[in-house]
Amino acid sequence: MRKKNPYRFLFAGGGTGGHLYPAIAVADKIKELLPDADILFIGTKHKIESSVVPKLGYKFKSIWINGFSRKFNVKNMLFPFKVIISMLQSLTINFSFQPRVAIGTGAYVSGPAIWAASFMGAKIMLLEQNSYPGITNRLLEKKADEVHIAFEDSKKYFRFNDKLYLTGNLVRTTLKLDSSDNAKAKFDLDKIKKTLVVLGGSLGALSINEAVAENISKLIENEIQILWQTGKYYFDKYSNLNQKGAVVIPFAENMSDVYSVADLVLCRAGATTIAEVAALGLPVIFVPSSNVAANHQYKNAKSIEEKNAAIVIKDEEIKDKFLEVVLNAINDKERLTQLQKNIKEFSNPKAVETIAKNAIKFAEVI
Repeated sequence: MRKKNPYRFLFAGGGTGGHLYPAIAVADKIKELLPDADILFIGTKHKIESSVVPKLGYKFKSIWINGFSRKFNVKNMLFPFKVIISMLQSLTINFSFQPRVAIGTGAYVSGPAIWAASFMGAKIMLLEQNSYPGITNRLLEKKADEVHIAFEDSKKYFRFNDKLYLTGNLVRTTLKLDSSDNAKAKFDLDKIKKTLVVLGGSLGALSINEAVAENISKLIENEIQILWQTGKYYFDKYSNLNQKGAVVIPFAENMSDVYSVADLVLCRAGATTIAEVAALGLPVIFVPSSNVAANHQYKNAKSIEEKNAAIVIKDEEIKDKFLEVVLNAINDKERLTQLQKNIKEFSNPKAVETIAKNAIKFAEVI
């Protein structure tokens, strides 16, 4: 009988890019350090992970779980059954794969998967990218061997301080800044004019899109050009605003090109976006989404703003404040330089490598 590869790593997390991409960053680094590593992702069938993970060449298994709606929803009645079935599915997957190390990035899908891995004797590592930790990681904390956090503020929400490591946000090593001129040429943008990059996530952000649409002509009048990612849901509505000085796209596959044109970024405050702008040292205006659990995006953004490393506009104030805040920031060279310098403090270039090496060490000692 063929002996199992001792370097077996299970990753659980998804639903949003903020929970998925940190896991991918660590998996990629493990593969770089240990090409023969056996890696499996557990996620759900209808979320981002089901399409992204297989494209990257990683094995993927799905379970039935989904989140519990904080508003009344008939689907909530199925939640207890989905939890039980997902736990059984997770046990089956873990029994077959027998991971040495299981890495959870929060989100509801990691609950059953990481619990089952712990039951099977795997070492457990949790990654928490938000300043206010999600309930799943807080529930799993007791079973964890290490908990890696990105914000100092997160410490007060965990009970076992000896397990905590302030490691920083995780970014894939493929994300890099290119020459601004080269990147602008790809989008047919003027090489001289200042550029505002607007990001609302892969699906889009209604409040941000409405504010941009209302002020796009005023930006152009002020010699500010814009690269505007509307999100797939909103592109048809706003594609007619594509014009000289305003490039409208539904979604960007190559974020390195997008970030490379930016003099200023306006975006949501999800964990992945924060990690990316911090790693690249970009001046940013955060417009936190109010439609997230425990208002964690606002807490993320405020933690950074308090260190004078970003500007924050509340979602409900974006229409009224958009133009004034953008023009004041993008035309203040000293302010932009200060934001660039300070936000880098929220990034640890070695974070991914640190976690990957710890995971490999755990695999070796079992």
